[in-house]
Amino acid sequence: MKINSYFGVNHLSPFDLRIERMNIDFLKRLLWFAVLTVAQVFVLNHIHLFAVATPLLYIYFILLFPRNYPQWAILLWAFLMGLTIDTFSNTPGVAAGSLTLIAALQPYVLQLFIPRDSSENFQAGMDTLSIPQYTWYVAILTLIYSVVFFSLEMFSFFNLIEWLQCIGR
Repeated sequence: MKINSYFGVNHLSPFDLRIERMNIDFLKRLLWFAVLTVAQVFVLNHIHLFAVATPLLYIYFILLFPRNYPQWAILLWAFLMGLTIDTFSNTPGVAAGSLTLIAALQPYVLQLFIPRDSSENFQAGMDTLSIPQYTWYVAILTLIYSVVFFSLEMFSFFNLIEWLQCIGR
């Protein structure tokens, strides 16, 4: 809805600006979702570093969420991303469960590294956190993801050595 000013110029109301920002944010997330999914499914799933490791770029999607993003929305995005990756990678529910878990933990892990006086929309990045802090943030969530992913994939703790080798990939 446009509000007329005294000079005949139309301005957007604050509510309309908020809706417009939400639409742009949704479209950006949808674009990241599509790009990371396509990159993972068609390129990265076919790369096996040292014949054992496959790059997991789609985890970056979860790392992009800002500080006060609604928790239900992070969980929904993560589950849908995981379900999409599972569909194309033939890992039924493994990526969906793992991504949903790190999506639930992401705000709490991010809270450990952000300054107390940061803005409400704080988004982790190498430019907003120091390089060591950002590296730790990424490493913690990636480690949690890897442990959960390969534990669910093997679904057995009886052969501990093989399980540890899978996690270390």
